[in-house]
Amino acid sequence: MATEARDSGQVGARGLYDPRNEHDGCGVGFVAHLKGEKSHQIVRDGLFMLENLTHRGAVGADPLMGDGAGILVQIPDRFFREEMAKQGVTLPKAGEYAVGYLFMPRDEALIAHFKEVISEVVAEEGQI
Repeated sequence: MATEARDSGQVGARGLYDPRNEHDGCGVGFVAHLKGEKSHQIVRDGLFMLENLTHRGAVGADPLMGDGAGILVQIPDRFFREEMAKQGVTLPKAGEYAVGYLFMPRDEALIAHFKEVISEVVAEEGQI
């Protein structure tokens, strides 16, 4: 069976992978190190996989716009620590803070309003 699978281009069962679990899906992939070791190769492999997922949820909706698919990576602690230090902020140890990524409108008044609302909610949640 393993020889047949190899000859047909399919991979046989090994490690956590079992081809019996294969079925049609909407393009989801996962790359990680089982022991949690960080590696840029994991990011490269994830991007390679993403580039080769031809059947993602909305890929055909508007081929000129993309579908919002992306890659989730760990918080680059050293980068944020250095950037926040430039602003006089000392971050707690890695794993004890979060990072948010927000898309803001271009209107300066709306940006100011949204920043105020976000600050109020963060304070109400006791996260300051």
